[in-house]
Amino acid sequence: MTQTDRNRTLLELLINVSREVATALDLRTVLQRLLFAAIQNVGGERGSIVVMDDTSKPIDATIVYGARFHDHTTQQLRETVERGLAGWVVRNRKAALVPDTSLDERWLRREDDAVDKSGAKSAICVPLLARERLVGVLTLVHSTPNAFNEEHLKLMQAIADQASVAVLNARLYTESQRTARVMSALAEGAATINSSLEMREVWQRILNQAMQALQVETVALALLDVNGDLVYRAATGQNSGNIIDRRLPAGQGLAGMAAHREGRGLVVPKVSLEKRYSDVDKFSGIEMRAVAYAPIQTQGKVIGVLQAINPVAKEFDPDALLVMTGLGSLAGTTIQNALLFERLQAANEHYQELFEDSIDSILLTDWSGRVLETNRQAVKIGAYSAEELRTLKIDQLHDVNWSRVGMQFEVLRERDCSYESTLHRKDSSSVPIEVHARRVKFEETDLIQWILRDVTERKELDALRDDMTAMIYHDLRSPLANIVSSLDMLKDMIPADESTSSMLNIALNSTGRIQRLVNSLLDVSRLESGQQIIDQQPIDPAALVDEAIRDVEPGASGRRQVVVKNLALGLPLISVDVDMVHRVFINLLENAIKFTPPEGQIEIGGRVENADWVKMWVRDSGPGIPPSEKERIFEKFIRLRGKDKMPGGLGVGLAFCRLAVLGHGGRIWVESDVDKGATFWMTLPVARARKTGRLLRQTGRLKLETTN
Repeated sequence: MTQTDRNRTLLELLINVSREVATALDLRTVLQRLLFAAIQNVGGERGSIVVMDDTSKPIDATIVYGARFHDHTTQQLRETVERGLAGWVVRNRKAALVPDTSLDERWLRREDDAVDKSGAKSAICVPLLARERLVGVLTLVHSTPNAFNEEHLKLMQAIADQASVAVLNARLYTESQRTARVMSALAEGAATINSSLEMREVWQRILNQAMQALQVETVALALLDVNGDLVYRAATGQNSGNIIDRRLPAGQGLAGMAAHREGRGLVVPKVSLEKRYSDVDKFSGIEMRAVAYAPIQTQGKVIGVLQAINPVAKEFDPDALLVMTGLGSLAGTTIQNALLFERLQAANEHYQELFEDSIDSILLTDWSGRVLETNRQAVKIGAYSAEELRTLKIDQLHDVNWSRVGMQFEVLRERDCSYESTLHRKDSSSVPIEVHARRVKFEETDLIQWILRDVTERKELDALRDDMTAMIYHDLRSPLANIVSSLDMLKDMIPADESTSSMLNIALNSTGRIQRLVNSLLDVSRLESGQQIIDQQPIDPAALVDEAIRDVEPGASGRRQVVVKNLALGLPLISVDVDMVHRVFINLLENAIKFTPPEGQIEIGGRVENADWVKMWVRDSGPGIPPSEKERIFEKFIRLRGKDKMPGGLGVGLAFCRLAVLGHGGRIWVESDVDKGATFWMTLPVARARKTGRLLRQTGRLKLETTN
């Protein structure tokens, strides 16, 4: 044959090959046609084409033995490309002719290459290069050594060059179809999965979508619990009832491995060949042939595993893991949303229960004060129906303390408010209430919550207690004065005797304490009712301090405590009700004695605050006062518990001190750190008059005898 004839024949061959492969876009079809054309025109008894991606990794292949196609595995492709003749061609990007495979190290010898089986062969392997991109490797094999020569190699390379573009186009087309298929499956999955927020329905939708997209016999969904264990929450398909509630300890089994692979899934094409497969992976009644796992994750965190078992087509589609991973991400977001929805529902139900079942009246208003929601107790206490309440404004129901909440409720935008008021019922009667108002979010709306607490019983008890207190100290006052006068007379009449004097002093001190308590109760009642302090006289504060120390000395001595004076020199006179301020000092000192440990120190002091005020203080070394109690301790009948002690006293002393100091126009407050003692401060007015006198005790009260 002349060269011209050979060229014509080659051209016709290439045209035929080009026509064969160019008329198809399906990758498998193109590969099969190309392989058959190569075997028919070059020779050989079998052949293969391995298709590569842009990173030179094998993604598909076609293998022909005679006239039959053979299955392959991913592992076989990987071994061929990494260790065989095809791998050498890929790395060097040039064709290879192997006359005798038994003499060439580039040939990957398998079991059928043994001498007693197929023995030595000859092979040709050429790269498929399209626009300088390696798209695959074409290999032909003959069972006889030296069956191929350089002419065959050139012909193979010519066929490969002609068909490479068609293979690339078919690969790109197949990839685009695969991508479209995956995107369609995920889009359909997203639309289906996200159409509900009820948790069990969400689980079932995820399973149904996975089964439909992957075409498998069984799908299961497992979630991580607080201990890291995987618990199968839902399953569908063959024998799925044996899966639900199955628990895998943290990190165990293939499912546990998939949950801890940093977001990467796992496909096991043949379970029988998987060494990592163990008894913990088995499910009763299910024979696993192939299985795939994908992590369910949300916000970068794995929360569970989606598991597909036994594809109907005997093997998983190459896109199975991609689809499962996408479904896993969708499932994670939806499950998280469903979980948040469940929590929100539970919180709403809990709020509704608290709202309706509260023993207090609760109303919700907008920022104009119009009532929007109300509970049963509000209906009951106001005698309005719920519909009638929604036609009213909050200031029509009770006397709003506008100075506390603001004329436009602007104060409530910044902080909560509480005050006492009166509720106006439908029948024109009224109920004393305690009001707590605060800003709240209800069903995404910014509202005001009003809690109206009926304090009728408390008011009645307060009135009863005040009546009883008034009765007690009025009935005690005269007899006590008689006892004190009698004791003073006895002290002057009975001859001096140590034991008798001691007993009389004890009696006088005790009755003095009772009388101070009675007088303080009387003063509390007067000051609370708004009476002014009118008996103010100039007095040296040092004289009052000395008298107070003398009165508390027995109590301090009994606890081996020291009372220290710390008065600045030249303190000005103060204008006060002498007996009342004397009792303030005594109350503060006795309070300090009570809370200071034995052998401790108590300090009473004073200094000039400015031209109008003298600042006095009493400091103890006791356990201190918690910040939350610093205001409460000045309320009536409030008693603080000491360390390992029940509270003592009536809880009136500090309340009296506050009212007495405020009645003089001054201030009183406490500064304290826990376990570091407390200091009670007060300011008292400076006297303008310069005359004073001596202190006298008359009927248990301290009096000032003025001098001219």
